[in-house]
Amino acid sequence: MSQSHALSDDQVQGELRKMTAFIRQEALEKAREIQLKADEEFAIEKSKLVRQETAAIDTLYEKKFKQAAMSQQITRSTLSNRTRLRVLSSRQELLDELFEEARGKISGVAAKDAKKYQTVLKGLILEGLYSLNESTVEIRARKKDTDAIKKAIGEAEKEFKETVGKEVTVKLDENEPLPNENAGGVVIIGGNGKIEINNTFEERLRLLEIDALPVVRETLFGKNENRRFHD
Repeated sequence: MSQSHALSDDQVQGELRKMTAFIRQEALEKAREIQLKADEEFAIEKSKLVRQETAAIDTLYEKKFKQAAMSQQITRSTLSNRTRLRVLSSRQELLDELFEEARGKISGVAAKDAKKYQTVLKGLILEGLYSLNESTVEIRARKKDTDAIKKAIGEAEKEFKETVGKEVTVKLDENEPLPNENAGGVVIIGGNGKIEINNTFEERLRLLEIDALPVVRETLFGKNENRRFHD
């Protein structure tokens, strides 16, 4: 028969110390496990947040980069268009000045060389006669060119007969002369007043400006590299 012995105070204190130490050790180990787990979860969450923020920053940077690139492209295009328009405007001003200078010069042709002007008038009249090919036509001219026109008409009628082989009568309309401020030239009227050929210097220069403008532009500024089609 076993006999139980009561523990002494020292033994009780020893056992309590052992139990306390065991519990403390267990608690420390559990705390370390919790700390390790928390650190691991923190690292995972931190890495996740870093990746998310990095992706957000990359997306924002890419968006801003695209916006900056687009803005730069728009600015470059705007500046290019402005420059091109300035160049075109300057070129047009130069061409306008060129033809305006030509208008000024043709105004003095008649006064400078009367003989040459009469020859020019004959050529302008003949051109109208050949185009109309009628037996009777009318001519309008400046009143101050009356003498030169009458001489030119006589020469034109003679040359037309020699060339075409038939008579033509050219009448000078003195009731409706061209304004004296005109540069010169004639208006030939046929078809019973229904057909009018404007062979004034102003009109010939206007037609020249239209027809010769591409050649003049190329002569002054060179070929247009952007032009795809040429006549």
